[in-house]
Amino acid sequence: MDFDELKAFAGNHDNYEIRVITHSGSHCYQVELEDVEGARHMLTRRGKPVVFRSLEDVYLELQRAGIHRAFLVQHVPQDEMVGRAAHYRDPLSSRMPLVF
Repeated sequence: MDFDELKAFAGNHDNYEIRVITHSGSHCYQVELEDVEGARHMLTRRGKPVVFRSLEDVYLELQRAGIHRAFLVQHVPQDEMVGRAAHYRDPLSSRMPLVF
């Protein structure tokens, strides 16, 4: 989903979730949209996933699309390394609400 598609989707729908995804120890962020049917779409530019270098860059891009709320999701590899299931989809333990 490119920026224009994201902007059009946000303008026509109200039941979706935006996730800002990062990995532990990383300063790179990607944006993912999950719609009401559960389909997930990464924000792309020229067909390739967009990687942001700061949360401020993410905020500016999402604000231009008319989006003012998202969840920060941080992938933590330690759980997988010790044999536990990854929990980054669990809304209470791995997602932090962002309002901008």
